[in-house]
Amino acid sequence: MSTDLTLAERRERQLAHDAAKTEHEQQREELLSRPRRDEAALERIAHEAEERFGNDPSVGTDDVLAWVSQEFGYRTAVACSMADAVLPHVVARHIPWVDTLFLDTGYHFSETIGTRDAVESSMELTIVDVLPKRTVAEQDAELGKDLFARDPALCCQLRKVEPLSDSLSGYEVWITGVRRDEGPTRADTPWVTWDAKNRLVKVNPLADWTFDEVLAYADEQDVIVNPLVTDGYPSIGCLPCTRKVAEGEDPRAGRWAGFNKTECGLHT
Repeated sequence: MSTDLTLAERRERQLAHDAAKTEHEQQREELLSRPRRDEAALERIAHEAEERFGNDPSVGTDDVLAWVSQEFGYRTAVACSMADAVLPHVVARHIPWVDTLFLDTGYHFSETIGTRDAVESSMELTIVDVLPKRTVAEQDAELGKDLFARDPALCCQLRKVEPLSDSLSGYEVWITGVRRDEGPTRADTPWVTWDAKNRLVKVNPLADWTFDEVLAYADEQDVIVNPLVTDGYPSIGCLPCTRKVAEGEDPRAGRWAGFNKTECGLHT
């Protein structure tokens, strides 16, 4: 965030932020009181939007998000890994104080937790911490220490996939930061699709962005970025399962190094 403000200006900005957050929290229950539409209706909406946006080469991020705001309002959740805050920043231009889900696996880098805290204290977002059913200690006791090293797929299932699925049950749409440039498994990412696994609409408003465009937006808009991103970690997951990426490598090459695995299961 900008560092050229005086201390008094920072305090004034923080007080204004906190007051707006409190006001939204007081209204949030009413905003979410509308009954969730049934799956058949949501699936129809998803397929119609996928065809509409997929067949129009002029469509961009703001077009998709304007539609999300009008169609779903606060029945919207943003998933954010806290590699950066670009995605929620872009969404909040259309839906201020949108629920932003952070999967707190218990294995994050300290920089990631620091980014999460900085985002919550300074941006027009409602951070929702999504926790696994077991703590790390409970998982170690039940399934053995360091499950991630023996069965990373099961560890991701327990600490990411299942908690997210449970948390999405009250929403009609979830928004992700998946981009086509992130690797072969994501090259055909659509703007909008039906998420049959989680039974709601899925939107990828940064689908046609590049990694450099994400960083440029963050710089231009003074958006928080996890310091690991500029230290060789273009894709950030849990600390034990993420390494630096060498120049020229796939951006996700540092995830689950040594395993035949490039996805945690959230998007597959």
